[in-house]
Amino acid sequence: MFVWGSQVFNNMDPENQTHVAEFLLLGLSEDPQLQPVLFGLLLTMYLVTVLGNLLIVLAVSSDSHLHTPMYFFLSNLSLIDICCTSTVVPKMLLNIQTESKAITYAGCLAQVCFFFIFVCMDNLLLTVMAYDRYVAICHPLYYTVIMNPCLCVLLVLVSLLISIVDGLLHSLMLLRLSFCKQVEIPHFFCELAQILKLACSDTLINNILVYLLTILLGVGPVSGIIFSYTKIVSSILKIPSTGGKYKAFSTCGSHLSVVLMFYGASIGVYLSSAVTDSPRKTTLASVMYTVVTPMLNPFIYSLRNKDMKALGRLLSRVAFGPSCITNLRTKWTVQILKLLL
Repeated sequence: MFVWGSQVFNNMDPENQTHVAEFLLLGLSEDPQLQPVLFGLLLTMYLVTVLGNLLIVLAVSSDSHLHTPMYFFLSNLSLIDICCTSTVVPKMLLNIQTESKAITYAGCLAQVCFFFIFVCMDNLLLTVMAYDRYVAICHPLYYTVIMNPCLCVLLVLVSLLISIVDGLLHSLMLLRLSFCKQVEIPHFFCELAQILKLACSDTLINNILVYLLTILLGVGPVSGIIFSYTKIVSSILKIPSTGGKYKAFSTCGSHLSVVLMFYGASIGVYLSSAVTDSPRKTTLASVMYTVVTPMLNPFIYSLRNKDMKALGRLLSRVAFGPSCITNLRTKWTVQILKLLL
């Protein structure tokens, strides 16, 4: 039985397949006693992520001193981090609050599409930022000429276009698949690899597409980042003074930290899925690049950059100050989360 939108086509054993109206997300834990703790922790992390990245966007847009290519890309990265986290976390919070594991078929496909768009955009923006740092350090005299506003906007738009094509390809290819009665996804969001495991029809084309796009949009940007930082390190080592070396490194230290976190978490998810059969371990590793990394990005950039240290102190007060959330499990929380979805 094939599922195409709301259409059902019978061509396989009806005992093994059924119309898929929804999937079940098993989440981070099935222990009922852990649900309130997970809800409070995830909601706090989500609010800090949204607030921290939103403050960076507002700071960059309102301060004329920050109207430079580096901060232009940073503000776009912060905006994408908000969108990426919002694709996953609100639905997970709503399921915990309502004690439901369900996500509709259409909602699952939409989540796959937007998740790939924002993760790919994150990946490409980090590559663009590496190129920006390469030009700034290796060709400082030509920096303003090369990294002009038109090129900066063009790089962001091209990255967005590529990301949209990537997300649409993955989600549209899922429409050709049929699914068995077992529709439990051992994850906290509709992760593509887990969905493909539930399919009863042939997934060869889907797997080929995954590997091909991973090579193009994974290996390519990583190679670009490695090349940029190889040139950057080579140029920094040629600087005679220690102070000059430190100043040059400080301009790219924050970006390098975020790159290591993002790709380290992504590689961790891949390795955990390759070396273990436990979906739970893979799920916990996925939390790093879907929740933790976007939350830490504002702190890394603001605390390591003298132009944004005031914002860093504000973020610290927001994260570690008295909590303003007095009752997490109320009907108002559910309504807010529904509006976010």
